[in-house]
Amino acid sequence: MSADAVPATPATGASALSGDDEHPIGHRHRDVTGGWLRPAVFGATDGLVSNFALIAGVAGGGVSAHQIGLTGLAGLVAGAFSMATGEYTSVASQTELTQAEIEIEKAELKRSPRAEEAELASLYMSRGLDEPLAREVARQLSADHETAWRVHTREELGVDPDDLPRPMTAAWSSFCAFALGALLPLLPYLLGAHSLLPALLLAGLGLFAAGAFVSRFTRRTALSSGARQLLFGAAAAAVTYAIGHLVGGRLG
Repeated sequence: MSADAVPATPATGASALSGDDEHPIGHRHRDVTGGWLRPAVFGATDGLVSNFALIAGVAGGGVSAHQIGLTGLAGLVAGAFSMATGEYTSVASQTELTQAEIEIEKAELKRSPRAEEAELASLYMSRGLDEPLAREVARQLSADHETAWRVHTREELGVDPDDLPRPMTAAWSSFCAFALGALLPLLPYLLGAHSLLPALLLAGLGLFAAGAFVSRFTRRTALSSGARQLLFGAAAAAVTYAIGHLVGGRLG
């Protein structure tokens, strides 16, 4: 190797290092549009909170452990299917709406290409480019129809047309996460428990762990995120237990 040769250095992201080796030119971002994180987190926490609250409410009414277990199992199955159906419908509807708007944009580009090019140039000028440069950028991007409609979609709709949320991904993530969350407070009864205490402890640990896990994707600490989730879940269970205790005897 000659004295002037520089050994290759693995790049971070899609770029190489700058002159200062401690400061790479690029960096990686986590996937924020894949469509799985929100339904998974929401499903797990909802499964934990809703099924634990359901179990606590029934337990507060003074019913048998067998009835509590059956109620919790029904809550798990019904809730998981409900969550999956809701996620699929909402994400599919949003994606279909986005695709319809993309078709409108494609039609506008074919009908009024110069007006759309001027609109794109105006958008870039509003973001700080001077007029000649903005018009040149818009002209080059508008030269190819496929490139043009993708650029307009990203700039005007704020979505990536090549990475739209997938309904089945959202539905399965929500279904599995809800079922897993709902199973935790139910598990002690399936294993023969006769009191609410084991379910309370297991659900509390699960709520704190779910909140702490979410902190990996946010700027909150694991302690604060876990404590917040635990507090909300405990409040829901306490309210339903109290209602079950107050009205359980009367309904019987």
